[in-house]
This record gives sequence, structure tokens and C-alpha cells, in this order.
Amino acid sequence: MKIHLTAIVLAAFLAGCQTQLVSLRQPLVEEGELYLYTRPFPPAAERLSFTLEGISAVREDGAEFPVSLALKEVRPAELTRQRFLGSSTLTPGSYTGLALRISHPLLRREEGTAALQAPERVTINAPFTVQKQKALLLSLSFDYDNSIGAGFRFTPVFTVREPRRPVVGLAGYVTIPEANAIAIFDKQSAEVAGFIATGKTPRGLIFDQQRRRAYVALSGDDALQVIDMVTGEEVRRIRLTPGDSPEELALSPDGKTLLSVNKGSNTVSFVDPQGYFETGRLAVGDAPSSVLIDPTGQRGYVFNSFASTMTVIDLARRTVSATVGSAPGDGHGAFSRSGDQLYAVHALSSYLDVLDPFTLAQQRRYYVGMGVCTLKVDQRSGIVYTGRKSDAWVQALEPFTFNTIATVPLGGSPAYLTIDADENRLYAVNPARRRVQLVNLVSYRLENELELPAPPHRLALMGER
Repeated sequence: MKIHLTAIVLAAFLAGCQTQLVSLRQPLVEEGELYLYTRPFPPAAERLSFTLEGISAVREDGAEFPVSLALKEVRPAELTRQRFLGSSTLTPGSYTGLALRISHPLLRREEGTAALQAPERVTINAPFTVQKQKALLLSLSFDYDNSIGAGFRFTPVFTVREPRRPVVGLAGYVTIPEANAIAIFDKQSAEVAGFIATGKTPRGLIFDQQRRRAYVALSGDDALQVIDMVTGEEVRRIRLTPGDSPEELALSPDGKTLLSVNKGSNTVSFVDPQGYFETGRLAVGDAPSSVLIDPTGQRGYVFNSFASTMTVIDLARRTVSATVGSAPGDGHGAFSRSGDQLYAVHALSSYLDVLDPFTLAQQRRYYVGMGVCTLKVDQRSGIVYTGRKSDAWVQALEPFTFNTIATVPLGGSPAYLTIDADENRLYAVNPARRRVQLVNLVSYRLENELELPAPPHRLALMGER
């Protein structure tokens, strides 16, 4: 027992920013899922506050099904952006709307705060349909003018609609392992616009931007899910070997080779993304955690957490061309803007190593602090962005000296970073806060946040650089 416990502790210690959670929920089988969000409250409502005691989905036969609430204290002054209200697993069928129970409505006036009179239960007539194995998002907009009656009467009025999903060119996806779902968001509005129910424990995610396909590593199903980004529907599920637990994905620049890092079997699979089948696999080191393909598409670099090695794969020959030692812990890599240097960081090292990607010789080494577990290079400026496990911010580093240019507080450790070329924003996946956070790369200020029902894992964007 002692040995087993020690192994668990060691595994947790060696893990990177992402806590290695196993989803307790099963994917949807006979059910559907409802997600509720509220749009920003109007400025006129900032003097109002109330408690949301419960929300229920009302089925056509009158039966009510409770929604698990994430937001109870409604203070409109704090609701200046989209917020996640709650979710529920529902039986498929027709529903007439929602029922709300509220309490403690208060209105701040010049003469002081006044308690308002409100009904215990309010119904919202907004028919919707829940489909089997589908996720539905409904967005609630608060109508302040029609909610406040004469005197001290308060009857909350909401309009409910299903948001239109963004056109593919403006879309971003984020995997949510605990929810067995992907959230779709609009890059321009910075709002969640829909959900896709997936198989069990979706983790790694990558886009084929030319073919409008999203590939998702289903760690709990030992499979890869292929999604048509135009329709949002699953195209195919590619079965791997039982026990593979695919973790991360990488797509070659020509879109013809998809690599799946299989943490459970210490292998990397070669997948034909157009034929939808595995064409081969290679053994790598213990606990591979991430993979990177060079800009020419000739080599793949696999970071092996427990083995403290990096496996280099010749993609054309599908052979291991080299295995080199590395620092321990989850490793991540990124290429410099010119593509002639490979940056490598590891969760249990205080240094960023600069390697020659062909000879694998270490050229330089810079102190960046213990626990760097995510790394992103801006291919326009060359600036390097890092997140550390113990810090609640993201750092911008100058690419020649690796001195800090800016530090942006996020309120939690970023586990994954990427950059949107269209909007010049850095996207930070923040599992502890259950959010994706958007950082303006000119002002280095937090610009917006996307709230999610559970910790996010990986993110992909159209127009990503």
C-alpha cells in the first residue's frame, strides 16, 4: 500500500499544470444536455440585486427538472459580460420553457435600499427541444424596464434564445474533460455560442483549418473524434487500441498526418485524417505528454514525462531518429519565429532550453523559474509567453535575453496558451477558474473571459498563429 501511495504522490508531483482528472460522468447515451448562460445585464439594472434560488426546465407535460446552478447571487453591476448560469442533463423531448424561483430582491434608491415584492415562482415561456446525445445552449437576456413594476413590485422578465453559432472562420473550440463536451465560442463577441457533446474525457484538440475539421483526443474512449466544423456534427470516430488514453494531437503542415500521443500505452499513433484510420504506431518513452511537429513537417518531437526524455520521430520514415535526455516533468516545446531553434520547458525544471532542432545540441539555457508548464511563441513578434504552475499570471519574455517584458495577472495558473492572429489576442486556458481568458497583446491587459461549466483543457482557434 505504501509503495502504491508513493507512486500516486510521485505521479501527481511530476504532472504539469493540468491536474490529471478522470471524468466521473459518462457521455450522453439516452439523454441530452442543457446549458444556460445569461447575457450582460443592462446598465440600468446595476441598482438591483436578487437571489436565484432555482431554475427548472419545464417539460411539455408539466414535469419540472432542476438545473444545477453555478450562479445564485445576481448582482447586475457584476454581470457586465456573459455568465454561466447552470446546466442539466435532460430526457429528450419538448419543453415549454423555464421556471425561476427568486428571493431577496433589493433595489438601491436615493433614499436607501428597498426590499421589493416578488412572486415565489416565475415562468418563462420559451419552447425548446432537447435531443438525444446533443447539447443545447440557451441564452437569457434580462429585461429591466419590464421587470420593475409600480411601487415595489419586481417580476423578472427574461427573453430566451438559442445563440447562432459563429461562422467557421470566427470559431474557437475548447475541450472540457469533466463535462464530456466541447464549448464553441465566437472570437469577435468573446461569448460561448454552443456546445458539442463528445465521447468520454476529451483532452487534446487540433483544427485542420483548410478542411474545416476538428480532431479531438477522447482519452476515456481510446479514440479520436472527428467533427465537421460547418455543421458541428461528428463525422467519424477513429478507434485506437484499448488502454491508449490519447492525450495530445499534432497535425502535419500538409494535413496528411495526424499524430496522437497515447499516454496510456507510451506510444504515438500515425493516423490518416482523411481515411479515418490508424496507419502505424511507435513506442516512445514513459508517459508522453505533448508533441510538436517542426514547420517543415519532417520531424515530430515527443516529450516523455516519466522517462525524462524527448523522442524525435522521422515522419516520412515513421521511425525514431533519436531519443535524448531532458529535465523531468511534463515537457512542452515551441519553435522560434525563424524556426531554427527549439525552445523546451519542463514542469520540474527552472530553465528554458534552447536546442538546435536538427543536431539536438543545447545552444543556450535561461532561468525562467520552477514549474513552467505551458509555452507559446508569437510568430509575428518572436515574444515568448509562459505560464508557471505556482503563479497566477502569464509572462511575456523577450526572445533574445528571456527577460520579462510584461506580467498579466489571471487569478490562476494558465495551463495552455495560444494566439489569435486576427484579433491579436493571447488566449489562456485557466482550469482553476474554469475560464478561458483573453489578453490584449498591445496593452497586456485582461480583455475578456469565457466562463465554462468545468475546468477546460485545450483550445483551438481558427486564425491561430
